[in-house]
Amino acid sequence: MQIFKPKFWSKKNSLISYSLLPFSLFFQLFLILKKNLSKEEKFSIPVICVGNIYVGGTGKTPLAIEIVKILKKINIKSAIVKKSYKQHNDEFRLIKSKKIALLKSSSRATAIKEAEINKFDCVVLDDGYQDFSINKNLNILCFNEKQLIGNGMVLPSGPLRGPLSSLKKSQIIVINGNKNSEFEKKIKHISNKISIYYSKYSLVNIKKFMNKNILAFAGIGNPENFFNLLEENNLKIIKKIPYPDHYNYSIKELNKLISFALKNNLKIVTTEKDYFRIKHFKLSQIDSLNVKLKILDKVRFEKKIIKYL
Repeated sequence: MQIFKPKFWSKKNSLISYSLLPFSLFFQLFLILKKNLSKEEKFSIPVICVGNIYVGGTGKTPLAIEIVKILKKINIKSAIVKKSYKQHNDEFRLIKSKKIALLKSSSRATAIKEAEINKFDCVVLDDGYQDFSINKNLNILCFNEKQLIGNGMVLPSGPLRGPLSSLKKSQIIVINGNKNSEFEKKIKHISNKISIYYSKYSLVNIKKFMNKNILAFAGIGNPENFFNLLEENNLKIIKKIPYPDHYNYSIKELNKLISFALKNNLKIVTTEKDYFRIKHFKLSQIDSLNVKLKILDKVRFEKKIIKYL
């Protein structure tokens, strides 16, 4: 089932959130039980986990890709490991398009063992912070400045997969966006051992869309972040169409978008991830906006990662 994130997840003191608190408490008890019953498995190669506590849309995959590139520069052969979900085929295709090794399985541990057999020096888990069966050498958590922790409440009352205190077992936090001193203080109050970094997206092929009237659509964790990115780079969006994360587009829906764009002289733009979900339709009228993740203070970030290998 594909649904939009509830609006009350971003609102403080929502009556709906408070009414769901019993379910949130049950969810937290389930996580505690799961953690206590899980036997942590260690591996012969380092495991770097890129995760989140805010559900979806925090930029885990672009960061995981960037970390593999960093490791490659220092001759460390690494692969991205993902749990295999059918609806995540878009992310699998995106990773492979970057010429990065991808290992996926219904069990992350099985995929890591495959990496050991194939003589990889290291693996980067794309998601898996809440997988208590795997011993990680390094935990990195991702946040986006637009959402951060939403209303600060745990599912289903809010968008968090665990309380903010659960970031205590992470060593690095990467915030995509502008500096936020207040949020940094919250993090440091939980653990002053956590290193905080910032990242930005740069548009690789922006020239294709300059001086165009744009119809933008996105089926990602937070579609508004994509629309904001376009506007922040002075692209002119006439029509915005958000879809749920990992949305399964039909050819009929896409043809309607194309028809509307043609009638209104609009160029259709979507995310790279969405593009890989619809690429098989071979619709030349739809283009993707390609982005590159830039980590600020990258040298210090690289040294920090190497420390845990």
